[in-house]
Amino acid sequence: MEPAEGESSGQVHTCQTIFPAHATHRGELSAGQLLKWIDATACLAAEKHAGVSCVTASVDDIQFEETARVGQIIIIKAKVNRAFTTSMEVGVKVTVQDILTSVQKLISVAFSTYVVRPVGDEKVYLKPVKLLSPQDHLEHSLAIERRRIRLDHEHVFETLMQESNMEDYHCDNVSNTEEDTISTDLTHVQSIELVLPPHANHHGNTFGGQIMAWMETVATISASRLCHSYPILKSVDMFKFRGPSTVGDRLVFKAIVNNTFQKSVEVGVRVEAYNCEEWTIGQARHINSAFLIFNAVNDKGELLIFPRVKPTTKDGLRRYHEAIARRRIRLTRKYILSNKEDTPSSDLWDRSNQAYLSYSNVATLTVLATKCGWEITSTLDNIKIFTQEESDILFVKVEMQVRIPSNLAFFLLSDFRLRRQWDKHYLTCEVVENVNEDEKIYYITSPSVKGDKPKDFVVLVSRRQPCKTGDPYIIAVRSVTLTSVPPSPNYRRNEILCAGFLIHSDGKDSCMVSYFNQVTSGVLPYLAANLIGSSKSIEDTASACIKFLEMDSTEIDSILF
Repeated sequence: MEPAEGESSGQVHTCQTIFPAHATHRGELSAGQLLKWIDATACLAAEKHAGVSCVTASVDDIQFEETARVGQIIIIKAKVNRAFTTSMEVGVKVTVQDILTSVQKLISVAFSTYVVRPVGDEKVYLKPVKLLSPQDHLEHSLAIERRRIRLDHEHVFETLMQESNMEDYHCDNVSNTEEDTISTDLTHVQSIELVLPPHANHHGNTFGGQIMAWMETVATISASRLCHSYPILKSVDMFKFRGPSTVGDRLVFKAIVNNTFQKSVEVGVRVEAYNCEEWTIGQARHINSAFLIFNAVNDKGELLIFPRVKPTTKDGLRRYHEAIARRRIRLTRKYILSNKEDTPSSDLWDRSNQAYLSYSNVATLTVLATKCGWEITSTLDNIKIFTQEESDILFVKVEMQVRIPSNLAFFLLSDFRLRRQWDKHYLTCEVVENVNEDEKIYYITSPSVKGDKPKDFVVLVSRRQPCKTGDPYIIAVRSVTLTSVPPSPNYRRNEILCAGFLIHSDGKDSCMVSYFNQVTSGVLPYLAANLIGSSKSIEDTASACIKFLEMDSTEIDSILF
């Protein structure tokens, strides 16, 4: 069956009516049931694209924004955002619709990774996703950034733990003499489930959503032993499926409270699988672990305060401190990835947020580049200048046709130390932190304008090479706060909210370089005169950029070496 017109090959929509069997005693949709529906819909989308059976590899962090009730309609839209070699990212959007008012509210946006399950030894290579709309192109571009976060998540967490030296702390919060603390041992819950055919797909593999639902059940019981109320699941840290389970397996779920944070509690769940033989000899297969965060409310709907807990074992102490580190990452991520209205304060560059700041940097530039409604304000030979206004925000785009290969343009433009060669607004530029090959932090100074104090910037530059033919080179720029580079009395510290270059290849020896900038008060003085036609500063800077990029190779070598 061919997909409908305007619909990609990996897109699935489902609707579910919430019946009492799907709900808790309060009449609210069970989070476990919702996780099953999400996984089933996402898996259908993955298999629609792949043409073969697929299994869940991981589910990114999930936040639940709204609560659904009996009688309402759950609408789930799943779409394959990007296919890699043998895996793919599926984006899922969940909304709830009230039948009487037709009002829809967003419950959650989630991203899952699925891998193909070929029949026999033949390896299946996934076809590229067909991109039909600007939103498809945007999610396709951002999928590679989310993949970087997944791959780097464990490293970031381990680094954060090592730097904190948490196990060496003598923290009052875990003092065994505290009378108001509760032992985490009292929250330990264990449950066993036998995997039956209704719990598995037609190949006999247990549905990932079913495992997540069982995990939510034992985690809820564990949290309830601490608050003596009915916990509400608010978020889940990344589910990662370490191995498969099949029909006939015995799944053992072990849950325990790791830590509490006043109005929330983190519960860790470990899942072990046994077949008949393994069950007899006690040889477990660790197939999943996850961390679930709960709130609890009273009869008035007010959030309850959770009692403090104390670990009683070395392993419990480890989990206690790891929960603190995860919460730090979680809060940082939520702040960075949210749409903040109250700019201009830049984000602190820290071990807990590096991956998310890099993602936000590239994502914001990618979103800006896909905006529609650009108005052309100037055309000069191989330079075009566009502007766009949204409320009080001004966006500028400069397109430059350059006669050099795109990879060379990327190399020259991504090293900001070379920018002084063509941009008169850069007095000095130095690397203050070389994070990795693709991320660097620069300290930049700019000259004064109309007698004002000169300005300085601390910026993160994230560079990305194309993942496939047709993708652009990306150089994203945004301000960050670095404790090692405090504001100087000699300069006025300014910020770049979003700027950077997208470089598209036009052939072997030419490319289109597009520069974008979300104009801030610090940058506006350099652009304002030009935009009213009394200055040619943008054209002059763009012309200087083209001249620099098209230099003879010997001149480039003399600058570099």
